[in-house]
Amino acid sequence: MNVIELNHLTKTYGNARGITDISFHVEDGEIFGFIGPNGAGKSTTIRTLLSLIYPTSGSATIFGKDSVKFAPEIKKEIGYLPSEVFYYDNMKVKDLLKYSASFYKKDCSKRIRELAEIMDLDLNKKIDDLSFGNKKKVGIVQGLLHDPELIILDEPTSGLDPLMQQKFFDLLKEENKKGKTILFSSHILSEVQKMCDRVAIIKEGRLVKVEKISTLRENNHKKFKLETKTPITNLTIDGVTNLEVKENITSFLYSGNINLILKKLSEFELENLWIDEPDLEEIFMHYYEKEN
Repeated sequence: MNVIELNHLTKTYGNARGITDISFHVEDGEIFGFIGPNGAGKSTTIRTLLSLIYPTSGSATIFGKDSVKFAPEIKKEIGYLPSEVFYYDNMKVKDLLKYSASFYKKDCSKRIRELAEIMDLDLNKKIDDLSFGNKKKVGIVQGLLHDPELIILDEPTSGLDPLMQQKFFDLLKEENKKGKTILFSSHILSEVQKMCDRVAIIKEGRLVKVEKISTLRENNHKKFKLETKTPITNLTIDGVTNLEVKENITSFLYSGNINLILKKLSEFELENLWIDEPDLEEIFMHYYEKEN
């Protein structure tokens, strides 16, 4: 069964960009990535799916039920982490989480303690005294404390340090092993590659593609930047795109056998070499050019 189905979901805001004709599904037990640059429409899609805002046209179902008609019932089984979290500053963390837990007809106190320990969160602190990263941790614990069947995360790692991000990913994998379905939105491709089976790519409010991560990986690019003694004039090798030469600095994207490109580069007199993951914008540019 598909846990989530979006059918031509559209949300328009006058002249401001919303989302147009978004259709994809998330299967039971899947970790599904939803990816696009900032401002692409990820949060709008998620908020419309959760009927926090209402669609202009199209529809969505969660657990096979219409997401607007059955919203209160559905929300009991969903853990949601918005991209930005806001709280009453005066409360202690444990009081806020206790208050959140009171909406569910189950005792969540043991789970709150477990999650706080995993995420290294001090339950006795006041919300007001927390850093942005620690407020994010509160949001994560709040989203998971009632053991939801479906977990929806909107840019969950912003504000978390790398070590905490890794703990968080391990936690999500554990939840997934228990059969939980996860929808994970991000603008960081490497995060999604680490976590997800399939991914929907969105740009400017429109769906570009739904792709298996394995296929994306095959088309994975590395970003090269090199500084040479003299400007490079003759870099001809298959798999090089977006080539830019500015005096002694050459940059390009490369997809292919890394040994071949390094062999080719060893012919030049290198002063410096940087190899990086390309950011999404660059991968998207490649994708859109290919699509066109």
